Amino acid sequence: MRSPDILDIADLRDPSGSLDMLGDTVSFHIRLLDLMIARDLNNRLHGLELTRGKGYISCLLLIDSHPGIRPSMLADRIHKDRAHVTRILGRFHSHGLIARRVAADDSRASELSITTKGAALAARLRKIIAEHEEQFYQDILPPEDRAPFLAILQRVYLGMSAAGTGVTR
Repeated sequence: MRSPDILDIADLRDPSGSLDMLGDTVSFHIRLLDLMIARDLNNRLHGLELTRGKGYISCLLLIDSHPGIRPSMLADRIHKDRAHVTRILGRFHSHGLIARRVAADDSRASELSITTKGAALAARLRKIIAEHEEQFYQDILPPEDRAPFLAILQRVYLGMSAAGTGVTR
């Protein structure tokens, strides 16, 4: 007997069912996927609590791959408000993962760079993320479907970004 908390695809397609109209909305399914993906990735990040939470991995990897990036540019790139990014950066700085320096062209701005310790963590995260990408989807999304699916997601993201939809400042 199936648990009453578990829904199958028929439940998702039934507008009169427990999900009302949500089963037919793109945004609902994206939120569900986000939750499931985040849960799996967080399990893989066991012992790396410093990187758990929205925006932490993105910030660290972008600082590693873009030396000198400014916090405002980082916030814009990952669509997080600047206060949230500032909290992330403070945490990274206090753990010795990043360094800050005053920008040469604007003494009010800072530029970020990765430390040796931060670069080692970034390398470890890239490996975990690659494994997650391979293993999490292997029985769900065949390799030949991944590129077209990713292209659709990127097109939606770029379209929303260009339209200014969901942009946080």
